[in-house]
Parts: sequence; C-alpha cells; structure tokens
Amino acid sequence: MKLDARSAVDDRAPGSRATAASNDVRAAVAASLAEALPGGGRIAVALSGGRDSITLLDATLRTADALRYPVLALHVDHGLSTRSATWADFCREFCAARNVACHVHRIDVKRIPRGSLEAAARAARYAALDEMARANGAKAVLLAHHADDQAETTLLQLMRGAGPRGLAAMPAKRFDGRLWWLRPLLSLPRARIDAYAARSGLRYVDDESNGDRRYRRNALRNAVVPALRDVAPGYPATLLRAAELQAEAATLLDDLAAIDALEASAGETLDAAAFARLSPARAGNLLRWFLRRHGLPAPSRSRLLEMVTQLAHASGDARVDIAHAGRRLGLHRGRIVVHRAAYDAFAHEWTGTDAIHLPHGTLHLRRAHGSGIAMRHFAASRVTIRSGVRGERLQLPGRAHRRRVADMLREANVPRWERRALPRIYCDEALAAVAPIGIDVAFAAGPVEAAYTLHWQPTHDLHDPE
Repeated sequence: MKLDARSAVDDRAPGSRATAASNDVRAAVAASLAEALPGGGRIAVALSGGRDSITLLDATLRTADALRYPVLALHVDHGLSTRSATWADFCREFCAARNVACHVHRIDVKRIPRGSLEAAARAARYAALDEMARANGAKAVLLAHHADDQAETTLLQLMRGAGPRGLAAMPAKRFDGRLWWLRPLLSLPRARIDAYAARSGLRYVDDESNGDRRYRRNALRNAVVPALRDVAPGYPATLLRAAELQAEAATLLDDLAAIDALEASAGETLDAAAFARLSPARAGNLLRWFLRRHGLPAPSRSRLLEMVTQLAHASGDARVDIAHAGRRLGLHRGRIVVHRAAYDAFAHEWTGTDAIHLPHGTLHLRRAHGSGIAMRHFAASRVTIRSGVRGERLQLPGRAHRRRVADMLREANVPRWERRALPRIYCDEALAAVAPIGIDVAFAAGPVEAAYTLHWQPTHDLHDPE
C-alpha cells in the first residue's frame, strides 16, 4: 500500500494562522510516516502529557485514521516529580477518551556521581520506550521534538565543544535495525505547536521543572534564547539550517573514514601500519568511526588525540592497552583490536559433569578411547579447572622438551589478553592440559585407554567482544 501524505491533511483553505498550523502539523506527521513506513504498520507515540506530545498524538491520530496506521501511546514515568503519578493518570485518561491503548512504564533513574541527571533520565527513557515499542509490535516510535528543541540542542552541543556529529543535534528519522525513531515536527517552530493545541482545544500538563534554571537547557531557553530572538529574527530556522549542514559534514567525515578503512581494516579490526600513515586528523576521524562501529561512544578530543598517538607510534605488537567505555584497545599481529577488559582469575573444582561453565566460555569433556586425558587421572586426583598463571610449562606428546605455555599460545595466534582466560586442567597441582593447545604427555591416554577429550567453546571471539 503506497501512502499519500496529502490524503491525511485537512484540505480546507487556511483561513487563519491556527488553521495553517493545524495543516502544517498533520502534513508533517503524514510525510514522516509515509517516508519511513510506506507499507503501513503499528506506530507508537511517546507521550509525556505535555503540550508537544499531546499535540503530536492528536495529529497522529487524525493522520493515522486516514492512512490506516494502528496507533498506541507510550508513557514513561521517571518518578522524579511528586506529580509524576498524576501525569501518568492524565495520559491514561486522554488516551481512553480517544480509544487508544496507553502503556505506562515506571523507571528508576540511576543517579551517577558527578553525572548529569538529565542525561541519565534521557537514557532510561529511551530504553523504556524501546522496550515497550518492541513488546507491542510497533514499527516506529514518534517523538515530539520541534524546531526550537533542535536549535537548543545545537546550542548546548556548541557549548560542550562538540564536533559536526554533535552539532547536527537530533535526526528527523533514524532506523536502529528493527525500529524507526521519527521526529515529524522537527522542522516546525514551537509557535506552530502552540497554535495547533489552542485551535484544537487540547488539554495538557505542565512540568514545573521546565522553569528550573539549574538544568542547562532550561537556563538556555529562558535566559539566552529570548536575547537570540532579538538579535537574530530568523531563530530557530537559522540554527536548523546550521544543524543540517553539520549533519552533512558528519556524513562526509564518515564517508572519508570508510575510504580510509578500506586500507586500514579487515572485518572488525584496523591495520596498525595503515593507521599510522594517516594524518592525525584523519586517524582521529577513523578511530571515532571505528569505535562507533563497536557500539562505543567517542572519547573527548584530548583523549582521542592521546589514543591516536599511542596506536600510531606503537612498534610491532607492543603492549598497547587503552581503556575506553568498559572495553580495551590493543594490538594483535599488527592489527588494532577492541576487546574485553582484563579477565578475572578463576578456579573451579570438577564435580564429574561433562560441561564446565566458566566466565568466558564452556569446557566440554567428552568420553573417548585412546585420545585425550586418561580417565584414571581424573579418578586418582583432585581435578580443577583454572585460569593461567605465569611460568606454566607443558610437554606435548611427541615433543622432546617441556615448553612455556605462553610461547605456545602466542604461536597459536591467541591474542595476549585472551591467553590467561583459556582453561587449564590441573590434576592435584600438576598441569595436565591447556584447551585448546593440548595435553601433557604424562597425562595423555594410551592407544586404547578410556579418556576425556577437551572441547573449548568461548562465549565470544576476537572480533566479537560481546
């Protein structure tokens, strides 16, 4: 079904600004839906109960009726205001009067020491919206941000010293692989939203925290924006154009990073030598892009430059170990790799099970004859499965000497940071085997002897740190 956005818009000739605003709002919603979901589908409106989201839900319902989209509302109760339960009840009543399902989710915003309460609440809100939308089969979530919100976000990012990606502020649409996030009203100023709400006689709630200047956005909105309007009559449209230009610049930087990555990447790693040949600016741009591909946030500019310097000047597989956002950057066989943080030591006593679940994988013991660790050693010893320690040595069958396990793992191309996480089997205090390197000759089964073979199944690999 190909949808026509115009069919959802009031076609009466505009007789006033209010009527024009009504047409603009509904046309914006219709266009956004038709572009993202031309075949239709269930949509969810994020509903706070404030003027903007109430307007968006009302316009969406009028639009969706014409375009045949099933609509539901999602309300997130942050619990940060003493009136939050009242707002949730208002949303339920508003939706019930329009025969719309309203799903309410109460969240507990975790306060991070020295962190922004606004940022924590925003992250928790989006997580709750995502969970509710998917649980109810929605294909898109509509958000009520408008042009004034976009301009304020650009100003806030400017004050943080953000680059093009930050200054681009909020995208009008984004697909996360399963769900569309749409901001249909992003090109419309707040005045249009006000006019629509007034013309439609909409009731909504007011959040008293909007006047609290302890929050930077409120301080900007109440103290700075009025002065900007005096000196720049084109506000917020001029800042919207600036944000769009920054979005284009961010896209071009990503395109440049992809070009550089053709020379410096293979799968989920970067070639360290090719990376080192780039200028610092291009290397920094590539590293930001690379981290984002691993789902990691961009570091600060000073931290980014420090990371680029370490990676670009490392020799061979130098012990580069850079912590970032709960992960590590290191070098392995000339490649820059994102991997887990350091592994914790472990020691598990064997209780006779065929599968031993360890922090980073599962070790399977399978019965066999003539290959593996002789079962008699399991019967005669206290068997433990442990992580690696310094100085371990192993003599494999057919070899004349015992060798350092660390050397054998290096030759087997096991990354340095994963070596100690591989399970070792100890019989009493003697090292019997290292999975997947092999079994010590003193514990290997004879040609027809009952044995256990070892099969190591890690929960991740080098290129999949999750």
